This record gives sequence, C-alpha cells and structure tokens, in this order.
Amino acid sequence: MPAVSPEHRVILLVDDQEPDIVLIKRALKKSAVNYPVLSVPGGLEAVAYLNGDPPYQDRARYPLPLLVLLDVRMPIMDGFEVLTWIRHNPALATLPVIMLTGSKENGQEKKAHELGATSFFVKSLDLGYSDLSRTVMGLMSAGTQ
Repeated sequence: MPAVSPEHRVILLVDDQEPDIVLIKRALKKSAVNYPVLSVPGGLEAVAYLNGDPPYQDRARYPLPLLVLLDVRMPIMDGFEVLTWIRHNPALATLPVIMLTGSKENGQEKKAHELGATSFFVKSLDLGYSDLSRTVMGLMSAGTQ
C-alpha cells in the first residue's frame, strides 16, 4: 500500500446502520483514536471509495484509509464480498480490515478470518467498544511507523 502522509490518515467505516456508526465513532473518539473516521453506507460505496471512483476520486478529500471497519451484514454487497474484493486487489491486499457484526452467527468469525480479516468483533451496546478501540489504536499506531 502506498505511504500515507500523517494529515491523510483516516479510518473507513462501512456500515448501513446509522446508530452503529454513531456509537462506533463515539467510542473511538472517547478512547483517544485521533484519526478521522469517514463512513460509507454499504459495500458498493466502500468499493467505490477504495477504488477512487466517483464521487470519491479526490484523494485529498477521500484519502485511502489505514484501516477499514467493515460490517458483515449489508444489503446488495455484504462485508464478506467487500473483504474478498479488498484481498484480491493488489494495491489494498495488506490493508487491515476489522469485521463487525450485530450477531455472532455460527461460522461468521471463521469465514472472516479465512477471507483475510485482521480482526472480528460483535457489536454490542454494553460492550462499550473498548476491545475494538484498543485493537484500532494498536493497528493505527503500527501503521504510523
């Protein structure tokens, strides 16, 4: 992946549920993750963003992320399909991807790891996202070196 200047380090959050987006952004901000979190509402938009397709072609405004937080369940193109696309794209193949799901169904975590996910988390209101925040902070600090 090409080097990203410090002022262009972002996290891309891909989720179709606005309440989850708000909670995740709040949790990351509360845990001192000092990187902007840009969000897109679905898999097709995530691919367009990562590919630099319109309306995301302006890399000053929509820089390539250092990390993707990717919801498993989305309409049209789910998180597994996006993850597969990322891992088959040579320019993005090493991009850290944390998969998120609202319910831990049998086999989801195993499938995510088999497809190349960096981590896997079940979204939960009572969790407070502290484990997710620690993982994000670790990955982001590793990406700054």
